[in-house]
Amino acid sequence: MQNRRLRILSYVVIAYMLIAFLWWSVLLYTKNKDAFRAKAELLKIVLIAKDQIKDDETFKKTEAYQDLYRKYRHHEWMIFGEAVVFVISLVIGLYLINRAYGREMDAALNRRNFLLSITHELKSPIASIRLILETFLKRNLKKEQTDKLSGNALKEADRLNTLVNDLLLAARMETAYKPNLESMRLDAFLKEIVEKLRSKYPNSNFRLKLHDDLPAIEADRLGMTSVALNLLENAVKYSFDQAEIEVNLSKKDGKLYWETSDRGTGIPDEEKKKVFDRFYRVGNEDTRKTKGTGLGLYIVKEIIQAHEGVITILDNKPKGTIFKIALPCASY
Repeated sequence: MQNRRLRILSYVVIAYMLIAFLWWSVLLYTKNKDAFRAKAELLKIVLIAKDQIKDDETFKKTEAYQDLYRKYRHHEWMIFGEAVVFVISLVIGLYLINRAYGREMDAALNRRNFLLSITHELKSPIASIRLILETFLKRNLKKEQTDKLSGNALKEADRLNTLVNDLLLAARMETAYKPNLESMRLDAFLKEIVEKLRSKYPNSNFRLKLHDDLPAIEADRLGMTSVALNLLENAVKYSFDQAEIEVNLSKKDGKLYWETSDRGTGIPDEEKKKVFDRFYRVGNEDTRKTKGTGLGLYIVKEIIQAHEGVITILDNKPKGTIFKIALPCASY
């Protein structure tokens, strides 16, 4: 509400300044015209007295009148130019205010969404682990039950660990993140990641397409692990039904192209750039069904850029999303 009032007040002040300046411009234009006419009449009287002219036609052809007229036109253009510059400045100012307000509103919404999501993401696994521990304390369970509950507790602990790592990594991205580069075979790396996710998500279908003779890259293994897990788990998360996920790795023009495609809900065009912003998530946190903090794709983008790569979002056909990454190949 405070920001909205300030925005309205800014619009009112700018509108008042614009109207006031236009009014003064009209007055200045009129005064300049009146001054020209007065000077022209005085000059005409002087020339008639000196018997240098006899009528208006010869008066307007004199050098004195032409010089006076040039000065009048020059002043007229100065007034017009200043008015145009002032109006353009006001329009630019209005645009910048509106853009800053929009960004502030987006940032406030993203922060609110982040606080809501992080609260849920932290409380949910903690509550699950607490319930499991209380069950162990209060009941004598069979080994099968104990193993099952212990496995669930470990999954929730892993979920908490992943969340904390994402928060720490996102904080490092702003100041201290530098990739620890090593020679890395991305094809072999992705095979390992996909195999782990097949075990974690048995109902999802992962397909891996690796072209022949793929070169190594200089990359940070921990960073690339975060990129792969974020992209692939997002694909599972937003597919809802049985996920169909394809990972394609190829080489062209000295670059390695890594594509992760799904057949999920897709991302609207107006959201494609925003999803890489920190804390941003598509939709409203109050009604959203999927889990997350809005940090995953932000981390992915920052890691890829730190590796001098580029990530883009494309539409998959007939539905879904393709994340396409271009990375420079290692040179030896």
